[in-house]
Amino acid sequence: MADIILNVEVRERTGTGGARATRREGKVPGVLYGGGKDPVAIAVKANEFRKALHTGKLQGHLVTLKYGDETQPVIAKVVDMHPVTDDPWHFDLYRVDAHQQIRIAVPVHFRNQEASPGLKRGGTLNVVLHEIELNCPADHIPEEILHDVTGLDIGETIRVSSLSLPEGITAVASGDVVVATVAGSAAAASAASAEGAEA
Repeated sequence: MADIILNVEVRERTGTGGARATRREGKVPGVLYGGGKDPVAIAVKANEFRKALHTGKLQGHLVTLKYGDETQPVIAKVVDMHPVTDDPWHFDLYRVDAHQQIRIAVPVHFRNQEASPGLKRGGTLNVVLHEIELNCPADHIPEEILHDVTGLDIGETIRVSSLSLPEGITAVASGDVVVATVAGSAAAASAASAEGAEA
């Protein structure tokens, strides 16, 4: 089901004081939500949580929550970091069924930039959406959405409808929403007008 297993314990104390006491014990406080059940205050050992976080597969992925002998699939929706130490400070987990449809944000990346005539002429790729919200099964969340910019010239636009999404996955935003554009620099614009004058 999931690569990461989070061993959790239930916190008796909640609120700011409870969270502070949990951190003093070397644990990260969190809350388990969703699934039509009441929220539960939980905690994970800080070193285990950091290890899971550094795999890059904690947030936005299906994770197995383990409490004693019980396990259940969850998704880490929010991980707050301390503004100074950058240590994990608090997290929110959501109960899910492994096959249920969920709404989640996934990063958008671009490849073959060297094959874009617009970028080769000095244009820049202006990314409007660094991530896109998707409706997808909880056990089929893509790591990323990769878009090929081969052939894109200055002034061209990548829209949500241009993205190639895996089967069974749809974007929340409408198809005409702009994801990125290839914008021309002043130098590229003057080069283009010089080429036009020569022709």
